[in-house]
Amino acid sequence: MLVNLIQNLRLLLLTLASGLLLVTAHYSSSSDPSPSSSSSSSWWGGSSSATTTSSTFTEWRSAHATYYAAADPRDAVGGACGYGDLVKGGYGMATAGLSSTVFERGQICGACFEIRCVEDLRWCIPGTSIIVTATNFCAPNYGFSSVSGGHCNPPNTHFVLPIESFEKIAIWKAGNMPIQYRRIKCRKEGGVRFAIEGSGIFLSVLISNVAGAGDIVAVKVKGSRTGWLPMGRNWGQNWHINADLKNQPLSFEVTSSDGVTLTSYNVAPKNWNFGQTFEGKQFQS
Repeated sequence: MLVNLIQNLRLLLLTLASGLLLVTAHYSSSSDPSPSSSSSSSWWGGSSSATTTSSTFTEWRSAHATYYAAADPRDAVGGACGYGDLVKGGYGMATAGLSSTVFERGQICGACFEIRCVEDLRWCIPGTSIIVTATNFCAPNYGFSSVSGGHCNPPNTHFVLPIESFEKIAIWKAGNMPIQYRRIKCRKEGGVRFAIEGSGIFLSVLISNVAGAGDIVAVKVKGSRTGWLPMGRNWGQNWHINADLKNQPLSFEVTSSDGVTLTSYNVAPKNWNFGQTFEGKQFQS
């Protein structure tokens, strides 16, 4: 009988020990951070999971928008991104100037946004939204406060639209209209365009008509007699380098803000000249 009692006690201790191990394992597992809960301050989620990136695309954020008339010369020189004539460049009136909180000192040039009017039933056109490309900078006006005339003053998030785009989502009398916006992928016709300017060994390349993320964060150029040479951002989406690349076909490697790299070989022929524009491959949209 004593033997049976000892065996029962051993079984009870083993059962309790197993239960303790299960409870410990359960709480240890649930306290580990989930990979999908990681976040990133970038639009595209950086190296985060696909789930995080997708939620970043669809997140609506609050801002305000105003418009400018067709006679306004602010886009006469292509704005702060340097795209030149926006209509000839294929951007048309689906463009926007951005306040400093989203302009990112020009790195955002080429990115696409969906915008919709909210909160004001008097002026909003229900069920409408527009897609615009970031092509300009809305500079602060410190002669006014951020709540009374200084629409693009920090910390305001503000979009300045051509009146043709503004009137697709709101009545023009709305003035400084509350909106929501979100970053989306760009869709473009044709390939990425490389407009070559400069003189001598100074090479300047404007990169435009970029699908996918839309904004470029790194560029390399290669001649037939060189390796891949990194270019520096001059302003907007103008990139430059000092290198003797004349009489060589040029290839370009461009990386967008979502980390995707696109390589276009022999975009410019051996006899290229300054003032010419060439078309390469295109990002997926």
